[in-house]
Amino acid sequence: MNAKDVVVRYVQAVADGDLETIRDSFAEDATWTYPGDLPLTGTWKGRDAIVDDFLGAATGGLFKPGTAPEVALVNVIAEGDQVLAEWTAKGITRSGKIYDNACAGIYVVRDGRIVSVKEYADTQHVERTLFG
Repeated sequence: MNAKDVVVRYVQAVADGDLETIRDSFAEDATWTYPGDLPLTGTWKGRDAIVDDFLGAATGGLFKPGTAPEVALVNVIAEGDQVLAEWTAKGITRSGKIYDNACAGIYVVRDGRIVSVKEYADTQHVERTLFG
């Protein structure tokens, strides 16, 4: 599977809530860097920390109970082992606010697994809707 296919498969798994494929998409020692000055900010190290702590917190505890944000892939550009993916995430927060954010990530894929992600998003929107 080429790098672009790995990232598309991963984003589709997020949209579908397919935790097994999400976990399988990352190398064991992967990293995910999230921008800003929020509780989610920083570099998450290791597949378990990314999936359970970062992605789990970003979806499970911050949105209306029983719901998850709707994720839709908008664009994917790939060259070699690097993939730029753009997606939208929409949902209702735990406090009832509308979350509607455009995000982008630079993914690096090796041996069929994601080894690093640098995400870019409107962190002011994140702060206002998810943490405000």
